[in-house]
Amino acid sequence: MGINGATGTSPSDPFSTTTAVAVVDADGLITYWSLGAQDLLGYSAAEVVRHPARALLRGRDPTAAMSRLCRSGHAGDAVLTVRDRVGHAVRLAVRVCPLLTAGDRRDWLLLAAAAPAATRPTGPAPADSAATGPATPGTTPAGTAPTGPAPTGADATRATPADSEATGAPPAPTAPAGSGAPGPATPGATPAGAAPAGARVKRGSAVVTRHARRGMVSGQRQVTVAHAAPRRGRPGPAGRERARPRSFFPLHDAAGGTLGLCYAARNVTAPDPTRERLVLLNAAADHIGTTLDLSRTVQELAEVAVPQLADFVAIDLLDVATTGEGPPTRSPDGPITLRRAAHLSIRPDLPVVIAEVGEPIRYPSGSLQNRCLATGEPSREALGPGTPWLPDDPVRWTGINRFGVHTHLVLPLRARGVTMGVVTLLRWENPDPFTEDDQLLIEDLVARAAVCVDNARRYAREHEAALTLQTSLLPPNLPRHNAVEVAHRYLPADAESGVGGDWYDVIPLSGARVALVVGDVIGHGLHAAASMGRLRAAVQTLADLDQSPDELLAHVNDLVMRLSDEAEAAAEGPAAAGATCVYAIYDPIARTMVVARAGHPSPAVAHLTEPVEFPDIPAGPPLGLGGLPFESAEIPLEEGCVVALYTDGLIQAAEQDVDVGIERLCFALAHPDRPLEEICDVMVRALLADRPRDDVAFLVARTRVLSSDRVASWDVPADPSAVRVVRDDVSDRLSQWGLDELDFTTELIVSELVTNAIRHAHGPIALRLIHESTLICEVSDGGHTSPHLRRARSTDEGGRGLFLVAQLAQRWGTRYTGSGKTIWTEQPLPGDIWAKSPISAGLDRSI
Repeated sequence: MGINGATGTSPSDPFSTTTAVAVVDADGLITYWSLGAQDLLGYSAAEVVRHPARALLRGRDPTAAMSRLCRSGHAGDAVLTVRDRVGHAVRLAVRVCPLLTAGDRRDWLLLAAAAPAATRPTGPAPADSAATGPATPGTTPAGTAPTGPAPTGADATRATPADSEATGAPPAPTAPAGSGAPGPATPGATPAGAAPAGARVKRGSAVVTRHARRGMVSGQRQVTVAHAAPRRGRPGPAGRERARPRSFFPLHDAAGGTLGLCYAARNVTAPDPTRERLVLLNAAADHIGTTLDLSRTVQELAEVAVPQLADFVAIDLLDVATTGEGPPTRSPDGPITLRRAAHLSIRPDLPVVIAEVGEPIRYPSGSLQNRCLATGEPSREALGPGTPWLPDDPVRWTGINRFGVHTHLVLPLRARGVTMGVVTLLRWENPDPFTEDDQLLIEDLVARAAVCVDNARRYAREHEAALTLQTSLLPPNLPRHNAVEVAHRYLPADAESGVGGDWYDVIPLSGARVALVVGDVIGHGLHAAASMGRLRAAVQTLADLDQSPDELLAHVNDLVMRLSDEAEAAAEGPAAAGATCVYAIYDPIARTMVVARAGHPSPAVAHLTEPVEFPDIPAGPPLGLGGLPFESAEIPLEEGCVVALYTDGLIQAAEQDVDVGIERLCFALAHPDRPLEEICDVMVRALLADRPRDDVAFLVARTRVLSSDRVASWDVPADPSAVRVVRDDVSDRLSQWGLDELDFTTELIVSELVTNAIRHAHGPIALRLIHESTLICEVSDGGHTSPHLRRARSTDEGGRGLFLVAQLAQRWGTRYTGSGKTIWTEQPLPGDIWAKSPISAGLDRSI
């Protein structure tokens, strides 16, 4: 052992390959061991870390060698002989760099690589070798080859020409010192088929080198298979990918020592039908069924079939693929009408197809297509003048003769017991007819594609059902109301996301008021649509009770929590329900809007002379969470301003930031004097993508006001004599409004309601008449007791007043306020009033 290089000199660039790295501390212990060092010498980090570095050195005095190595205070290069894991002597080119640590200690960074061939020893191995004895000069052990710079023999390691032309032969590993393998082979003793001693081969590829080293270090056999690109400029089958299996296994002597490495490679240029089939099927699995869109799925099937398998392919589907109806149960008497779903040819303009995509198509009675649909079995047939069914179809006959179509194959597109259509493949440029092997391969391909087509068909059917349910639960036409002018939009999500649970509503309320509602059920699919229908019905029912927005949301929240409990208790029920909602009540007389929201975006208000405003509405929790009360806020609104209620999908569409969505919404709502339909169109164009990921619903309302001359109110003293005075005042106001025909019924209603308030209620009493689309009469008092309608018996002296009011009025009800309650009635304006009243025929209008 010795240092063959003086400090400061450098060996011939041994660091062009992967370098082994190790760190030795001041005590001579190894503290770091890299993967490159493990590959080079075979030791793992656990075997050498915290062990003396001198244990790896070979020579008479390893301790002296370490002292000489570390005595220098600066970096340098050297060539050392070390011991690998199996005991072989390995010459390494080493670069040593000092590392300064705390306390004036000095560690050492060692970078090592295999020494160049010119520096490798050629003399006999040292006496402490692991071999059983020295080898006789000029001989080569049976089954081995020289392991010096020369390539090895045919019986051991030999690089075949096919392998060398792509990767080069693997570098011959260094002969283990004293292992019985000699240095250079004696002239004239080269085994048959071996490369001449001293000959050079190109250095092997990284893959070959890595597996050769693993075989030498581990002593285990290594087997690999590589696939090379087709050769160019050489004889042989063009365009064929070549397979190259390689084997590496060590050679041992009688005592178990490692003598060398055997490397065998074979170049396979012949096509492998099994592998080609697997490659095609794997490519089909990756290419077909990337989406749940039916049209895209059948087009992907066509792209896989052409040109790999056929020159032309056509995919025709039955109605079962789009309507969900069952397939024919027996062989039809006549041709079946299909619909062309996709076709593809090797020539984009030819042949001229009989039916374009989406058009119906029929095949002759005796054709393979009809036979395939009837039997469910694939069929292949040579086409020519003797084909029996072609003369009955001159259009197809002309096209087949023109292109020289010589064979075609028809297979059913069938999955899960449902035949969805047929796949037709033709060949004319490919001279080979369809064989039985081709048919088996295409059957496997079409069977896999049929499952994807069926998945797309089922999803399309479920999506259509959910969309139909969703649209049927939304209001088909919003009611016309004098308080607001409204416009709306509902845009379902794309097919991949599924139908959601967004909804909107406009609900007429008492006192000429109107409620505006927009909500969003969490989730997508049929369950979300069904939950939306439940919540919309609940909101409408609670709105008829004239509850305030915060109180209404509290009741809806209780309903959602109860539905969630039912869903969790069900073993296979839908997921727990959850929703967001904004509920607003606009009063055209007070010109205010009271709003409450549950986890929903705040409405936007576009004023005529001011920027778009997003009022600060207290944010309640989403429906179904509970825990916190809901609060409402009152917003003053001028006539002509536009209020927009929307779901979060509007401002979060196309994965845009919410602030960007708000900014675009302000732009769309600018100039509220435009028609509402135009505003809705601008909102869709400015905020929504072509295929939104979430469904979107929004409601746009322009406010109107009710002028003061169409409202009359009186304060009524708590005195029975005041009833006559009130009747006279009501009669005079009806005359001013031109509603003399309603004088009789209105006086009767006012008399009953005011008399009941004087007798049974307390606090101030007020009467208000509103001339809107109907005649509204309201009597307010300070009591909180709700009157009940009952049927009086023939012996009762009272109890008929409220019943009479209910028969005369079109609608009536009770509305509670902070100071008491209000009993209201609505009567239709003159026209067919008496026809609508159930008791009008029994009353004398002259009374």
